[in-house]
Amino acid sequence: MPLFLHVLALAVFAQGTSEFMLSGLVPDLARDLGVAPAAAAALTAAYAAGMIVGAPLMAAVGARLPRRPALAGFLAAFVLVHVLGALTTDFAVLFGTRAVVAVMNAGFLALALPHAVSLVPEARRPRATALLLSGVTLACVVGVPAGAVLGAAYGWRAAFWAVALLCLPALLMLLRRPAPGRDRVPAGPADVSLRRELTALRSGPLRATLTVAALVNGATFAGFAFLAVIATDTAGLPPVAVPGLLAAFGAGAFLGVTAAGRTTLRLPLALAVLPAGWALIAALGAHPVPLFLLAAAQGALSFALGTTLVSRTLHLAPDAPSLSGAFATVALNTGAFAGPLLAAATTTPLWTSATLALVALACWAGTRRA
Repeated sequence: MPLFLHVLALAVFAQGTSEFMLSGLVPDLARDLGVAPAAAAALTAAYAAGMIVGAPLMAAVGARLPRRPALAGFLAAFVLVHVLGALTTDFAVLFGTRAVVAVMNAGFLALALPHAVSLVPEARRPRATALLLSGVTLACVVGVPAGAVLGAAYGWRAAFWAVALLCLPALLMLLRRPAPGRDRVPAGPADVSLRRELTALRSGPLRATLTVAALVNGATFAGFAFLAVIATDTAGLPPVAVPGLLAAFGAGAFLGVTAAGRTTLRLPLALAVLPAGWALIAALGAHPVPLFLLAAAQGALSFALGTTLVSRTLHLAPDAPSLSGAFATVALNTGAFAGPLLAAATTTPLWTSATLALVALACWAGTRRA
């Protein structure tokens, strides 16, 4: 893989860390800004909403621009607004910055996905997609715990500064003029027809793939969001064991993303196994050893499926190079946003995950019969 793609993955890692790290910074942030913890926790919802709304809007804006400058613009805005968030003492301003950086993050990822696959031969495109998405999984495994440690040692603002600094290598490479022939991406205004792209996105197989991707990610985050509660309340583990369980899930997720980029995942089989995996965790979650092993396995399967479905989205939409990544981003973030809300409403998060995974399987089977 080109070095440029690894640097883009570093930026995706930084942005993913920004999205998820607040879970470990809420108490310190609430004390510093003089707000209730519940209000501070709402910053996460602001980010998720910004990702969902921002992906198609920013992709449409970026579609009219050369892709590298558009990526550089999104990333520069992300860094600058992140710095503003690190400096502010006003909670309302911070809330606004979280929504704006989420929109910039969504625009960056929506353009980075098709940009990455355009830079490599067709046979290596799934691997390029997996490389970018591995930045998100590494954010869960490494970035979020590191942000929590940094916040505990130096305050929540230090974590914000660290995210901004991690984006600078990619920003510098995007601002540098590429060597002739290295950037093979069309994207001038004459090359893009948003009406044609939106028409291409209405295909039945593509809509089914996006629906299944949202359901799979909803199942993933319905379970992941409550793993800490399951560890302490169901398995009876001490709080000190929670980071280990989350790391096991995250390590599995990283391996799943990596494997999906190197091998061809059999979607029907994987979708059939997914609900069984969540049901097993629900049934055996009171036992620590099975809980850890199943969490790692389910992390691997869930993120391998997510990566494969994103690759399939890009493959099914060759006539929508600007918007296909945006709609994949919307699907994943819709699932990540709705899954935990459904799990909280039903009070049975793992069975909620199993149910969403079953619905995903049913959607896929229905598409195959159509």
